[in-house]
Amino acid sequence: MQNRHVNAVVIGAGAGGGVVAKDLSSGGLSVVLFERGRWHTFDEHGDDELTSQRTFPLKCGFGPDNERNWRMAPDGEKGWRKVFPNDWSYGNNAACVGSGTVSYGAMAWRFQPVDFHLKTKYGAMPGSTLDDWPLSYEELEPYYEKAEYELGVSGDPANDPFTPPRKNPYPMSGFSFNREGIILEKAAKNLGLHPFPIPMLRNSVPYNGRPACIRMRSCVGFACPVGAKAGTQNTVIPTALKTGNCELRINCMVSEIILDDKGRARGVRYYDADNKLREQTSDLVVVSASASETARLLLNSKSKLFPNGAGNNNGWVGRNIQDHAYTGAYGLFDDEVYDDVGPGACIAINDFNHRSPDIIGGGVLCNEFIRMPYQFTTIRPPDSRSWGKEHKDFQRHNFKRHIAIHGPVQEMPVFDKKVEVDPLVKDFWGIPVARISGLRHDNDIKVAHFLADKAEKWLKEAGAVYTWKAFPGKTGTPSQHQAGTCRMGNDPETSVTNRYGQLHEIDNIFIADGSLHVNNGGYNPALTILALGYWVGGHIIDTWKGTKMK
Repeated sequence: MQNRHVNAVVIGAGAGGGVVAKDLSSGGLSVVLFERGRWHTFDEHGDDELTSQRTFPLKCGFGPDNERNWRMAPDGEKGWRKVFPNDWSYGNNAACVGSGTVSYGAMAWRFQPVDFHLKTKYGAMPGSTLDDWPLSYEELEPYYEKAEYELGVSGDPANDPFTPPRKNPYPMSGFSFNREGIILEKAAKNLGLHPFPIPMLRNSVPYNGRPACIRMRSCVGFACPVGAKAGTQNTVIPTALKTGNCELRINCMVSEIILDDKGRARGVRYYDADNKLREQTSDLVVVSASASETARLLLNSKSKLFPNGAGNNNGWVGRNIQDHAYTGAYGLFDDEVYDDVGPGACIAINDFNHRSPDIIGGGVLCNEFIRMPYQFTTIRPPDSRSWGKEHKDFQRHNFKRHIAIHGPVQEMPVFDKKVEVDPLVKDFWGIPVARISGLRHDNDIKVAHFLADKAEKWLKEAGAVYTWKAFPGKTGTPSQHQAGTCRMGNDPETSVTNRYGQLHEIDNIFIADGSLHVNNGGYNPALTILALGYWVGGHIIDTWKGTKMK
């Protein structure tokens, strides 16, 4: 049976797509929301570390599955190798209703105002496509607030003198510090730093019909057993479905945006839950599939007017992929510092984000989420054995006596760090797969060493008796924080969309995920993706007229 025509197709039920689907359906548009994965619950997975989305030694608990999804990754002089979702080289995001917002750590950062004007602040950078955003923090601020209040964010910026300006307080108070946080708070103040609670998309009190966080250890990488962690799957997507205007189709893989002879989108082709190829026509298409999969879909959507992919006549689709070059330090303590109060991460300092001479960018530093036992087996000092009695003794003695401080280095965008589609290799459905390649900018490594030094100094002040630092290398596959492949901009020659996420070349295709980011900030990007979802969705509603844009 043929599908009925709808106003909008939204591809990807994650942070951006969930928000857009809610806004469009609440605004009266008929919407089909496609998700290649399915609904997940805590009861399906529990807190089994072997299916954690953070460690996935066997499989990715929240998708995608190894049997149907693979990519190509660089393999030195050999060229390329096939990688599966449970290989770190895949660059994995979750694939389910809610996507990464089901299993993420739920840090809820606003980017700094300067993050939207980095080229103005630092000037042109050799080897980088660094540029200003076509919108300002002040314009996005109401949408940050909307995300904070509709999904629910807890926080307390009173002790952070560098917090971005805001019109209203967080809807919920911040979380108290666990034992690690108390130890680190005193040390940070001794160093003249400004510690404060990490803002979280997690209920510190009952909010919007969901209970307060029970602070269990198995949080990041897992679903929340009580629903206190806010994701699109337990907030905006249920709201969209209740409007009666939104249909969610799970286990459906969109393969192509259908383009007509005039160069406009008229819907999508997709493989349904029975793996049958079908079509869904629509007046407009919103792509929110992650920076890697959004770029892949556009590149695979070719026509006579767009032989290199939808909106890609300038060759910028898939370029400038970024993530975060994570850096930091570990410290071992004489006494136990672990108190089993989750999620572990609770304290941050903003002192080294854009505030250090000779450093371009920077990033926030935080204590880490609780390292479950399997994950802790990978945390060892340099030259330490990863097997045998020495390894086991370290595991037993130090599991409750270590603290990790890490931060996301704001990567500089690089044109040749990119997503392409492989000319030969196809996935289970016969769709050309993504291949991701490129090197980090030298500045990323410089900043990583700078922040790791600061993290180590903080740990030593806290009483660590032995410390070591962890640095990223020049290579690194973007994963959970991927961004930048369809950047927004005012110049159609050097960007993919305009300031509202609308393709320069195809006015009825929009992007609403981290692909839009001109740079990725020195913070976890989830709240910015949610805010951009509201920004893009609001623009569509404001300019919608019947079956077309005004």
